[in-house]
Amino acid sequence: MSVLKNTPQLRAIGLLLLAIISLQSSGSLAKILFNEFPVLTVAAMRILLSAIILTVIFRAWKIDFSKVRWKSVVSYGCALAGMNILFYSSISRLPLGIAVSFEFIGPLGVALYYAKQRFDFVWVGMAILGIVLLFPFEKTAQDLDLIGIALALAAGACWALYIVAGQKPSGVSGNHTVCLGMCIGMLVMLPFLLFSPALAQVAEFPALFYFIALAVLASALPFSLEMVALRNLSPLSFGTLTSLEPAIAALSGFIFLGEYLLWTQWLALLTIVMASMGCTYTTQRARQQREQQELLAKAASTESK
Repeated sequence: MSVLKNTPQLRAIGLLLLAIISLQSSGSLAKILFNEFPVLTVAAMRILLSAIILTVIFRAWKIDFSKVRWKSVVSYGCALAGMNILFYSSISRLPLGIAVSFEFIGPLGVALYYAKQRFDFVWVGMAILGIVLLFPFEKTAQDLDLIGIALALAAGACWALYIVAGQKPSGVSGNHTVCLGMCIGMLVMLPFLLFSPALAQVAEFPALFYFIALAVLASALPFSLEMVALRNLSPLSFGTLTSLEPAIAALSGFIFLGEYLLWTQWLALLTIVMASMGCTYTTQRARQQREQQELLAKAASTESK
């Protein structure tokens, strides 16, 4: 009976894992497209097609634009565009798993900033150790590109801004906020596409097919799967599973691109994943304790009356 009761949650976990795999596999496809198209052209096409697809999926024409808080939506969309430009620029110089690990410092930093528990110092220490271990201490065929690292860290900063901006009231539903944010990001990225030397080639087959696949894998499919998964997942489960992204990105790079990492770098990925999981657990536990204390306080005040 317990298995039957947990079936919706198990299905939600499977859907979220599929969303993460889809998102990280899109990075491998983007790197393959870098062989034929400029990095910024690929980034712009991903945003453009994603915006079109999400507009249809979320039926953006039903938005009540008089209620939209444009300041929040514009900051959200600009952070999304910046994250996309910087991340794609970083993976053109770094292995996929390494770039995602450096980028992941952004959301992890936001979580650690708001978390005030005793164990938070442990997670900070593990995150720092993971960053240190990412650097190869022995001579390898592929040294880490410092510009690529800087770009990945900047992408992580945009990811942090994206999270903060996404939490601000936008005046519309979360789905419509994502849709409008993607459209704002499209407007930011459009000049990179219009002035691209490969503008004529992006609309030709099979290139257009690959760009559509990139948009589906990177945006439409993950967002849709996450929407379904979140109905049966707690914030703790969602955050914990999302923490697997650096490791899944490294596996994607290994399978599709033949990117090999040192054992110390695999250990670094594991350390960052564990730090993110630990931070997610303590943060959600603290939130639950606060909510329980608030309920008890309300109950006590009601009884006193």
